[in-house]
Amino acid sequence: MDYLIIFVTTVAGLYFHGWLYVRIRRWMDHDLALSLAGKDEGKRAFMLERLAEARARKIKRRDLPQWLEAAAAGYPAR
Repeated sequence: MDYLIIFVTTVAGLYFHGWLYVRIRRWMDHDLALSLAGKDEGKRAFMLERLAEARARKIKRRDLPQWLEAAAAGYPAR
């Protein structure tokens, strides 16, 4: 019975750490997109759409900053 308790708590702890890691990565990507947008609300929405597009295209995380910078440069100035 002791082994079962240890196993269950270990699995639950590993799951929690994995979940937390993924949430922090998503938060960092979201923050990066918003930081490239500045205070312009239109550009912020545009950058969040580009972030969603990058996720759909499965852009690798190491390439994401350059990809988002290129997307920010392509934002139509008003």
